[in-house]
Amino acid sequence: MNNNEDLMSKLVALCKRRGIIFQSSELYGGINGFWDYGPKGAPLKRAVEQLWWKYMVQERDNVEGLDSTVICHPEVWRASGHLAQFSDLMTDCTECKKRFRVDQMDDPNVCPACGAHAMTPPREFNLMMKTFVGPVFDEEHAAYLRAETCQPIFVDFNTIRVASRQKLPFGIAQTGKAFRNEINPRNFTFRSREFMQMEMEFFCHESESMDWFDYWHQERWNFYTKILRIPEDKLRIHWHDKLAHYAKKALDIEFLFPFGWGEVEGVHHRGTWDMSRHAEYSKQDQACKYFDQERNETYFPTVVETSCGLDRICLMLLCNAYDEDTADTKKEGMDEDVRVVLHFDPKVAPVQVAVLPLSKKLEAPATELYKKLNNLFRAEYDVTGSIGKRYRRQDEIGTPFCVTYDFDSENDKAVTVRLRDAMTQERIPIDQLRQWLADKIWE
Repeated sequence: MNNNEDLMSKLVALCKRRGIIFQSSELYGGINGFWDYGPKGAPLKRAVEQLWWKYMVQERDNVEGLDSTVICHPEVWRASGHLAQFSDLMTDCTECKKRFRVDQMDDPNVCPACGAHAMTPPREFNLMMKTFVGPVFDEEHAAYLRAETCQPIFVDFNTIRVASRQKLPFGIAQTGKAFRNEINPRNFTFRSREFMQMEMEFFCHESESMDWFDYWHQERWNFYTKILRIPEDKLRIHWHDKLAHYAKKALDIEFLFPFGWGEVEGVHHRGTWDMSRHAEYSKQDQACKYFDQERNETYFPTVVETSCGLDRICLMLLCNAYDEDTADTKKEGMDEDVRVVLHFDPKVAPVQVAVLPLSKKLEAPATELYKKLNNLFRAEYDVTGSIGKRYRRQDEIGTPFCVTYDFDSENDKAVTVRLRDAMTQERIPIDQLRQWLADKIWE
């Protein structure tokens, strides 16, 4: 096993052990491509989603929010092209019975699992997840779980524009679940069958569209480097050489995962294709066009899209944060031991501050302090085991600050704060603690 495979194995094991991410329905053997976020994974996921929403919606006057349904009218997916074109080529090995996507194989004639030259001819496989609405399971009642969150944005464009009194240019953003019946889910949560998308569709005049594309390209890069604080040497821009017939420009923001470079976000110039298609299929032409008073012109808006996967971003943060170093230990015959630590930025850490009373005799005042901090930060209270073991547990879930309430705290009204990354300690007055933590977490 090479170092990168070893890192992924360690990360997957840590995520399960500490209740961050683990396979769904594991009690029944699990189901491939579906993942549950546990007590330490759910806060991480929500923190990233909230940062994205704040950055993309709350802080802007020209972007509105939406929360649409998972199931849309089936014609939505016919208009978008998903029912006719949203497919991958798949092939099966007749020897080991495993199934593969052709575009993920080095040689479509050789099985990646067993090496046999016994592959079936490639055939198309539609990625839409089909369901039925109503009491009768027939084609008349067939529907689909959405494969992307952007299509409802296009469909709701006019309703949102009128309700919010927006003029072009403006955007509509939403976060939510999407579903794709992937042939071969892989690389932990990187490619799943159920996942969270965070998308924004920006509607503008064609003449301004390339300027807006450049603007959103830079804004999305800033989100990863300045908000999430991912090192720039672990990110890159991949420009699309082959473009869809309606597109003028497209790029991916990629992160260097242990398994190689992988896309976390796409920025796309989609032209007027989406709005014109929905106008054609819905027969609601005016609801998909915009009358521009300043230009005295009616036109289909041009769309610039930013689209990212929340699960992939969380995986990126986990891979970027994972580290092993050495720390002092009291284990017999050992001076140092390997310390597993997640170097999360405090803004996204599942637990931002842990309160650790030095003794169970100090539980009453320590609990009171924890309750005050928990109103402002993602806090945790831990009294089980030695202080050293408790520090290690917090390191493994990425807690940046551990607050120890000791016997001197009753007299000097101060606590000891241990900093995860520096492995140093500071004595902070209790009445200054909340402001001290706020300055560190949100700096």
